[in-house]
Amino acid sequence: MEKQNIVLNKSYQFAIDIVKLAQGLQKEKEYVLSRQILKSGTAICALIKESKFAQSKPDFINKLSISLKEANETEYWLNLLKDTDYISEEIFKELNFTINEIISLLVKSINTLKK
Repeated sequence: MEKQNIVLNKSYQFAIDIVKLAQGLQKEKEYVLSRQILKSGTAICALIKESKFAQSKPDFINKLSISLKEANETEYWLNLLKDTDYISEEIFKELNFTINEIISLLVKSINTLKK
């Protein structure tokens, strides 16, 4: 049985939530912001998934590092959406909590791999 990958599972559910958020933003005709958060918010999990078949340990670390950058960018877009009243405080808190969990897990993973 394959060991459960917490960061992969959390980032996949987060990607689903981001797709739903982007759909709502597009209904409001906020296409630029919806594309930005959709791109960065779904790339996190895609890069983690891609790292499974990394060619080497440095390649694995690189994929996770890029995923971390995408997570950090997504955190920026969430803050911007909240501060410009495109999303409610409640939605922000939920998504921000999750993205910070993902960031923490990625940082720990990368630091462990570098040791």
